[in-house]
Amino acid sequence: MPKQADINFRLIVKFIGILLMILSGFILLSAVWSIYYEEPIATRAIFLSCGITLLSGFILFILTRRYDHRNIGKKEGYIIVTFTWIGISIFGSLPFYLSGAIPSYTDAFFETISGFTTTGATILEDIEVVSKGLLFWRSLTQWLGGVGIIVLTLAILPILGVGGMQLFIAEAPGTTPNRLHPRIKETAKRLWGIYFSLTIILLILLNISGMNFFESFCHALTTMSTGGFSPKNDSIAGYSSIIQYVIILFMIIAGINFALHYFLIKGKFDKFFRNDELRFYLIIIASFTLIFTVTVFFLHDTNLEESFRHSLFQIVTIVTTTGYISTDYLLWKEFLWFALFLLMFAGGCIGSTSGGIKMIRHLVLLKNTSLEFKRLIHPMAVIPVRINAKPIPKEIIQNFLAFFLIYVLVFAAGSAIMTVMGLDFISAVGSVAATIGNVGPGIGSVGPVDNYAHIPVAGKWFLSFLMLLGRLELFTVLLLFSRAFWRN
Repeated sequence: MPKQADINFRLIVKFIGILLMILSGFILLSAVWSIYYEEPIATRAIFLSCGITLLSGFILFILTRRYDHRNIGKKEGYIIVTFTWIGISIFGSLPFYLSGAIPSYTDAFFETISGFTTTGATILEDIEVVSKGLLFWRSLTQWLGGVGIIVLTLAILPILGVGGMQLFIAEAPGTTPNRLHPRIKETAKRLWGIYFSLTIILLILLNISGMNFFESFCHALTTMSTGGFSPKNDSIAGYSSIIQYVIILFMIIAGINFALHYFLIKGKFDKFFRNDELRFYLIIIASFTLIFTVTVFFLHDTNLEESFRHSLFQIVTIVTTTGYISTDYLLWKEFLWFALFLLMFAGGCIGSTSGGIKMIRHLVLLKNTSLEFKRLIHPMAVIPVRINAKPIPKEIIQNFLAFFLIYVLVFAAGSAIMTVMGLDFISAVGSVAATIGNVGPGIGSVGPVDNYAHIPVAGKWFLSFLMLLGRLELFTVLLLFSRAFWRN
């Protein structure tokens, strides 16, 4: 058995092999649609991609099958999670590339990692010409990335046992596993059970509201994952107001901590309705919706219902980092789309499928800042920050402060890099904010009616890195760049 400080690379390779074999099965599901819609090129590409992924995973697993999964430590957990997400993006891009739907591998990888990280940034200029099988795979990548493919693996594979705890923590930073069950496998099952059930309910509601079955399926997958990929060029803008309201509701639901959904199902209503982060999340949405509705109604030629619906839709889609659009918000007054740009840094609740900084971090830091004034007046007093009537340890506050600082620094550095690559300032900050926050559409030339096709090749790889960084909440990836991490 290796020392605790050593890194068991063969164990890491074994687990990545397992994940690739599981991924091949999901790729194969897309063939159902390509066969049904008689798309021979897409069908061949999907089967070939499935075979390559399965064979690669099987070889990795066979070469390392003797290594015990129970030896997974913190270091192995961080490496497995980071390289698994890179690996599934590499192999997940094969259907797009081999079919010729996206002839550039850079673009195919960008589209795929945008899917798995639930970012929703696309390079496709005409989405509706892409085969149905590939569009379904595109949507499925977001659904798999929503709660996390590794969390799914923990739920369905009993062989992982104790070693799964480190993987859960690394892939779902900020989520507390023992909130639902002391066993990590049972927690993963409950999370995916709720996620799957809500997806099915949304699929049914969209279908009976007038959306065809295929589009209902795709939108159910990408709404519950707060991903935002749509099989339509105009996203949600072309659908009825009823459909838009249904999607708004489920984007809000998807942006709530899934542990709270579990408490609601179990009848623990106090834990749901008295949760400070949930209240803050809903207050932010309601406050901005009111301001936007009044402004759009009086300054733009729309009636009150349209003003309310489009305002609510755009605020919810950006706060939850879903990335759908119901209208081109860049046609609104500049201070409104600037406010939407600021909301790209908000994020939904921790433990949800949303990206961004997350509401709990904003709430804790706001409370801590407010209490700092009291501490200055009463320097001898002990005034803790409280969330849900419980004091927050100083270590957590320090962690949140560090996260916020690193997030801002990465955003600033990333924006500078994108300007060096030729983007104008507004497009540079818009692309970085939208990708590190896993939002999708940004501002400038990557706005709601535009895409990322024009970004230079180097820029696409850099933004792909930012998507991964944002999805795994900075620390999981950045730790791998630390010398201390690799020391024995």
